[in-house]
Amino acid sequence: MEEVFLKVPTIQDFPELAAYKAEFELSGDTLHGGARLDQMSDLSAWLEHINAIAKGQGLEAGRVPSSTFICMRSSDNKMLGICNIRHSLDQPYLLNQIGHIGYSIRPSQRRKGYAKEQLRLALMEAGKLGISKVLVTCDENNLASEKTILANGGLYENDFYSQADNKTTKRFWIEVTQK
Repeated sequence: MEEVFLKVPTIQDFPELAAYKAEFELSGDTLHGGARLDQMSDLSAWLEHINAIAKGQGLEAGRVPSSTFICMRSSDNKMLGICNIRHSLDQPYLLNQIGHIGYSIRPSQRRKGYAKEQLRLALMEAGKLGISKVLVTCDENNLASEKTILANGGLYENDFYSQADNKTTKRFWIEVTQK
């Protein structure tokens, strides 16, 4: 696997962000961890949105401050993934179903180890935010995400069934080591 790094998105990343978003639209897969990237058509507005929520500004009901990072491959600066780190779990929905970190890897780059590395880097960023124990969740049938979480030290706590969504979420805790 090639070297990757996380960075806060900027205007210079718009072409990669647009390509990333388009690949998800074409595949029909769900773009997780994008802080509404999939819902917003204006990338400038999205960039303003993620910069505001990182500072806890303009939060909607049920939302908490969060930091968004894109995962880039060092060799060619191709965007491979995106992740969002919630600074707290102050809402039952976040604590039971969503967790601290949401992430995705572009469909064409899956099964190459990038998700494992992106989550490892996101855990380091969570540590910088002062989060010592991170909750990461996945849908009960998402074996790839479960393996990624376990490979990063995830300890299974339980399943949470939501009657509202009629779905079961697996919940894992990961101790963040300060490096």
